Amino acid sequence: MTQPKTPQERSLPAHIAIIMDGNGRWATARGLSRSEGHKAGSRAVRTVVTRCRELGISHLTLYAFSQENWGRPKKEVGFLFDLLVSFLRDELPAMERENIRLSVFGDISALPMAARKALDHAMARTARNTALHLNLALNYSGRADIVQACRRLMAAGTSEQDVTEELFSSFLWTAGQPDPDLVIRTSGEIRLSNFLLYQSAYSELYFTDIAWPDFGSEQLDEALHAYAMRSRRFGRTEEQKQS
Repeated sequence: MTQPKTPQERSLPAHIAIIMDGNGRWATARGLSRSEGHKAGSRAVRTVVTRCRELGISHLTLYAFSQENWGRPKKEVGFLFDLLVSFLRDELPAMERENIRLSVFGDISALPMAARKALDHAMARTARNTALHLNLALNYSGRADIVQACRRLMAAGTSEQDVTEELFSSFLWTAGQPDPDLVIRTSGEIRLSNFLLYQSAYSELYFTDIAWPDFGSEQLDEALHAYAMRSRRFGRTEEQKQS
């Protein structure tokens, strides 16, 4: 069997979700502050978004800040949201130019006011863009996503008989978007860490030891090659899949 040489020749996922892990460890290994690690991580975001746009990936979700991350030092949390505001300000012209739409998964009501305003502004400015749907998971928890969907179903007066997987999905923060085909986690950890738990039921999982700041176009292409080499059967046998 001939091995594909470029991502364009392979079967590409429609939706990639990434757990961006390792900024702090990357910085520590270089004698730098954790803030420098997060800055380097933001540069990796720019690279990966650009590569996904080039390849024609339609959806990209980045796990930017979990609900558990509030337990980090206040100074670091504050820096992360200041960095988010700067990133959105600097990247908004490119998102508009490259036809990239920004959305958020998670409860952003607890975010600092400056971050909420920057997000609202960027989402409004890019709402009609169609080439790449960029999702930031902010103050996100997979379990909380399921719980809030249940609460919204109950508040809507939905009867037990009417609850289906399709209806339930429409109450999740990811409503209207496809489930991720490929979930990538960097920096050597092998777990989902409360990320898109319901949505990742049949996602392909890819783990790499490379820290997020060092994850670029070449590393993304390697992950896409690994994805293309897998057979996605969704519980069926190979014979059923081919029939």
